[in-house]
Order: sequence, then structure tokens, then C-alpha cells
Amino acid sequence: MTAADPTAPTPPPSAAPVAPAAARVPAVPPRWAGAPGPGGAPAVPRWRRLAAPAGVFAAVAGAFAYVGAVDPGRPGHYPVCPLYRFTGLYCPGCGGLRSAHAFVHGDLPAALHDNAPAVAAYAVLAVLWLVWAARSWRGRPAPRIDLRPLQAWSIAALLLVFSVVRNLPFGAWLHP
Repeated sequence: MTAADPTAPTPPPSAAPVAPAAARVPAVPPRWAGAPGPGGAPAVPRWRRLAAPAGVFAAVAGAFAYVGAVDPGRPGHYPVCPLYRFTGLYCPGCGGLRSAHAFVHGDLPAALHDNAPAVAAYAVLAVLWLVWAARSWRGRPAPRIDLRPLQAWSIAALLLVFSVVRNLPFGAWLHP
């Protein structure tokens, strides 16, 4: 064994051996795009985080504006429901456009008469959109909607019962 050369420069005590770049990166949990990245990288700007909710809002507002301007009660503007055309039976969506037209014009009783489940869907979807927009504003990920099988089957059963009742003689008050 040879002795160390006393004339060789010695590294300062604070200098540690340099590890490869992959070994220097600490294990960081995955982050959402709106959160600051490693090293304090700037967050995604709010306008970019709100782009998707704003785009969906613009599309839905445009659709409601069109249905509000073009009356579905007048023939020739919208296609007829194929189930109604070929069987004479009302599906759960029959009257949905008339309901949207009445809703846009502020006639809630007429909207509920034309298609009550559609009006309920407008309210639920508006709340879900507000939650999504608020979470995007704060830089949090969009909420996940995980319906359990019992919930999905319950919604389907309610729509089926609505469809059957509106096609029976005593359910004529549910006709659009």
C-alpha cells in the first residue's frame, strides 16, 4: 500500500462525491399540472386551467341559445324521435328539446311538464360544472364521478318507470 502524496490537493471537507443525475432526483409523488413542479417551477396559469370548463360552458350555452331561439314545437326544425315516429311511444328523452326551450324562456312549469328528468339533469349537470370550475380555479384536478352499480341501476330504473308511466293512459299528464 502506498502512502498518499502530501503535495496533492485535497478536496474541501464539504465536497461529496457527485452522484449520477438519476440518483440525485428525489422520489416525488406525481403532481397535477396546476401544482408547482420540482424546484418551485411556476404553476399553470389560471386562464389555462379554466380553458376546458369555459369551453364546455360555451358549447352548452350555445346549444341552449339555439334551442331557445328555434322553437322545437314548430315542425321541420328538429328530427322526430325515431321511437315515437315508428311506435307512437314516448322515450325518456321525448320532450327534452321542448323542455330546454321552456327552461331558456324561464317557464319552469312548462319545462317540468315537457320532460321533468331533463330539468333535473340540467340542475345536476350545472352543479357538477360549478364544482369542476371551482376545482380548476384552485388548481386541483377535476372531480371523478364514480357511480356505483346500485346508483346506475337506480337511475336506469327511474327512467324506465318514467317511460312506462308516461305511455300509460293514466300517465297522459307526462306527455310532452
